[in-house]
Amino acid sequence: MARLPRSFFARPTLEVARALLGQRLVRLRSRERLAGLIVEAEAYIGQEDMACHAHAGLTARNKVLFGPPGHAYVYFTYGMHWLLNFVTEADGFPAAVLVRALVPVSGVATMRRLRHDRPDQILTDGPAKLTQALDIDGEFNGSDLCAARASLFVESMEPLPESAVAYGPRVGVNYAPEPWKSVPWNLKVNVESIGEIDVT
Repeated sequence: MARLPRSFFARPTLEVARALLGQRLVRLRSRERLAGLIVEAEAYIGQEDMACHAHAGLTARNKVLFGPPGHAYVYFTYGMHWLLNFVTEADGFPAAVLVRALVPVSGVATMRRLRHDRPDQILTDGPAKLTQALDIDGEFNGSDLCAARASLFVESMEPLPESAVAYGPRVGVNYAPEPWKSVPWNLKVNVESIGEIDVT
């Protein structure tokens, strides 16, 4: 499968979030391929977005967010979890899509081990769970998803129909005032549609 090019990420963030659903996230780990289909994504857009890390301005922690599209923005949260984001839009404009959930398709046995034998139903159904399952940490912060030798990238799959997608408020942003707490920038694949996704 072809890897998603930089032009895919260099678009409006909500457009990228929608297009990412059903695409295959791949992590090459040693000689093994760990992969899963993206089934939940969440948009964070600009300094005016009170739920976005960019709201406080440019810092050492969020500088990747202000960089060119097609790079991974990986940050540590709650003192225990790594979260994976894809930088979007134009270089200098801080925006990204948080990858919130996957359906595992390759390297599942290794994912189970990395997740300490958690049940498959909860193997990669959250942003911290999927980074643990794919062994993604701060070393990937700033990595180029579009580089020829990238060990973390996204492969192109057939786009999902609009009927397969649900829109809702973002998760865990109660600290943000309205309207940022309630904007429908969380996109996920409807549970009943998962069986329709071609994972080959």
